[in-house]
Amino acid sequence: MAEKETILTTDGLKKLEQKLEHLKSVRRQEVAERIKQAIEFGDISENAEYEDAKNEQAFIEGELQTLEKMLRSAKLIESCETNTETVSLGCTVTLKEVKEGRGKAANNGREMVYTIVGSAEADPSEAKISNESPVGSAVLGQKVGQIVEVVAPAGRMKFKVVNIQMN
Repeated sequence: MAEKETILTTDGLKKLEQKLEHLKSVRRQEVAERIKQAIEFGDISENAEYEDAKNEQAFIEGELQTLEKMLRSAKLIESCETNTETVSLGCTVTLKEVKEGRGKAANNGREMVYTIVGSAEADPSEAKISNESPVGSAVLGQKVGQIVEVVAPAGRMKFKVVNIQMN
């Protein structure tokens, strides 16, 4: 079975590479030093510090494997791929919530701005949403002026694509 592609922007790739390097060069050394100190305390069979350090070491090694796998299967996307006529990976899109009113759609909802990225880079606190999320998948391929319906955990919502821009 082939590895799932990890879709990344140039910034996302740099961040993953930096995180991997930090884990390898800094965190591994810190945990190795904690294990060494815990062993020096003597009997490790009842040493909570030793157990904690070994658990952290296992977590770091697992994280390293995950990051290395993601980087091996990375597919780099250019900012907004090639144009701003349709929403694609890497684009920043402005959406306006459309509320139903008196038989026709009324543009009276809130506006939101999102950058569409791969799931590895998604970070709602930075307005970066995954292409696999309900909103991200609904707006991909849409053009300015189109209205999309999103089925999300909060229910059905409609959004109008107001603007598409490159980063």
